[in-house]
Amino acid sequence: MHAHDDYHPRLARSRRLGKLFAMMCGSMVVLAVVVLGVLLVSLVQQGGQWLSWDFLNRFPSRLYPEKAGVKSALFGTLWLIGSTAAFAVPIGMAAAVYLHEYAKKNRLTRFIELNIANLAGVPSIVYGILGLAVFIRMMDLGRSVLAGGLTLALLVLPVVIIAGREALAAVPDSIRQAAFGLGATRWQTVRSHVLPAALPGMMTGVILALSRAIGEAAPLIMIGALTFIAFVPEGPLDAFTAMPIQIYNWCDEPDAIFQELAGAGILVLLGMLLPMNAVAVGVRTWQQRRNAW
Repeated sequence: MHAHDDYHPRLARSRRLGKLFAMMCGSMVVLAVVVLGVLLVSLVQQGGQWLSWDFLNRFPSRLYPEKAGVKSALFGTLWLIGSTAAFAVPIGMAAAVYLHEYAKKNRLTRFIELNIANLAGVPSIVYGILGLAVFIRMMDLGRSVLAGGLTLALLVLPVVIIAGREALAAVPDSIRQAAFGLGATRWQTVRSHVLPAALPGMMTGVILALSRAIGEAAPLIMIGALTFIAFVPEGPLDAFTAMPIQIYNWCDEPDAIFQELAGAGILVLLGMLLPMNAVAVGVRTWQQRRNAW
């Protein structure tokens, strides 16, 4: 008996298994979308009635929950993400450029890259403990916007570096070789040719990393972000609260009205997250179309 006599039955079996696996994956996707849809409908039914301009422009209140709002948490989140981006984006992009374009490929570089990949999977509460020890106790920054921004910057920095390296790796080497062939230095090649080609991919990673930072509550709880603030931060050293903290605080209250306010707060937070993710998807799609051309 020749080997080709068993070929067709094995091929048919492999195809059946492939179709079965594809059906299972499709079913999981449909199930995830259905569960997400049910949750969104439940949130709209629970908190949609509270969504209004007054809800966005009022401070939280425990005595009069019917007049409560998310103004302090909303502005605190904006301050927090701004400070996070100010530290994480330039440092992360610079580290990605150095590791991919300048660093020699040796054991030390591989060790650094391995640890960066490991740090991307560390639970966020660990970064909260680190922020508490370094920024609040050692540097004495207090429970300020700056301490929270630095803590979240540590959280998203590995993601920014990894996304930046992947975007740089996607740039064809022929672009670098052509620039070198024309007499350009390595810095001129990176600045004028490699970075413009990799920038859309790098920005996609940055947006997704900041989207993760917006929804993190554990590090902020660990560094002692206040759960009730009736003022808007005016500087990086002011106390703050954030949307996840405010939502957590409302969920911890026993009255039903606070649960409805928590649902409205989640909808506001989703209203901040979805546009950022949509921009990331749009940038990625545009980059794929440009590369296809």
